[in-house]
Amino acid sequence: MSFSAIMIDIFWASIALLFYTYFGYPLYVVVRAEFFKREVRKNLDYKPSVSVIISAYNEESNIERKITNILGSDYPDDKIEIIVGSDGSTDNTGRNLFRISKGNVRAYVFSVRRGKASVINDLVSKASGEILVFCDARQVFDREAIGHLAANFADQKVGCVSGELIFRSSSTDSGVSKGIGVYWDYEKLIRKYESDIHSMVGATGAIYAIRKELFSKLPEDIVLDDLYTPISAVRKGYRCIFDPDAKAYDDPAFTSLQEYRRKVRTLAGNYQIFVDCRDMLMPVKSPIAIPLISHKLLRVLSPFFMILAFISNLLIARNSFYSLIFFAQISFYALAIIGGVTYKYRSEGLIRKAFSAIYMFCLLNFTALAGLYRFLTRKQNIAWEK
Repeated sequence: MSFSAIMIDIFWASIALLFYTYFGYPLYVVVRAEFFKREVRKNLDYKPSVSVIISAYNEESNIERKITNILGSDYPDDKIEIIVGSDGSTDNTGRNLFRISKGNVRAYVFSVRRGKASVINDLVSKASGEILVFCDARQVFDREAIGHLAANFADQKVGCVSGELIFRSSSTDSGVSKGIGVYWDYEKLIRKYESDIHSMVGATGAIYAIRKELFSKLPEDIVLDDLYTPISAVRKGYRCIFDPDAKAYDDPAFTSLQEYRRKVRTLAGNYQIFVDCRDMLMPVKSPIAIPLISHKLLRVLSPFFMILAFISNLLIARNSFYSLIFFAQISFYALAIIGGVTYKYRSEGLIRKAFSAIYMFCLLNFTALAGLYRFLTRKQNIAWEK
């Protein structure tokens, strides 16, 4: 086989894998869910006891608002408790927690910072609820969010439930904010149909719940509790589903640097999950093997497919057909650069949104490379930095 033939094979294989990852797999879950949807026996009258678990670090500006938000939920007061821990905070988070710790709110202030996983393990050991609800300090719950989460556990096959995180939009949103919104809508669509088939891969860290009996103690070095915990429930024979009625609200990142820092941590944690939960990648043994491979593993490998497609295309660009494709690739990355340079502009319109979406697509794929570097060099700090 000639060198050109090999490069052509590499090019088309890379393009095929990229197409499957971003278009083929989403189409597959949509079509399959239409024919093989598994209903959830949700019952809004089902009111199990709930423990809300919050691990906080330097959240003095958010923690009181968050607890007030949870206490204002449309859920029976005698069926809910809030257990919050300050993970070595250096601001007034601990002081604020001591002031509001009363009744069904229990606060624990840890002087030494150990990371979210260790704090969650300690807080769960003190929880009395049948259902554990995990969330962060920043996002705001809808009043009915906890009730919707809990109602799904009336179905005995459901072990974990993820709510929906909604990014609030405003006239001051940047191009990055708009790009994140487009990407997040695409991501939630996939999660919904995965849930309809059997289980979604992972959960939304801002709002998810699990039966306490199914909670597995988190490894102290784990980065993504919201991926490790749902997979643990599926491993035990239960479903992890998505409920868009359980809503939490947040503001998207405004700058690319903010989104880069958040996403690098997430993707470094994904590599960790592939190692720790490698048994779930085996189709014969795992009901989520295809989603885990297609939705998570191929996503983090996508930048390598993009690099291979670009280099192999360059080496065969003497052919007029492949030269046109190479020009299209150059144009695509040029649009990404334009989107990156102009992300602070707030003009509306389809073209502006397209630039933002292309820029975010390239940025997220770059973060996958940075995440791999952090994972391999063990430079990812398990403690979250604001």
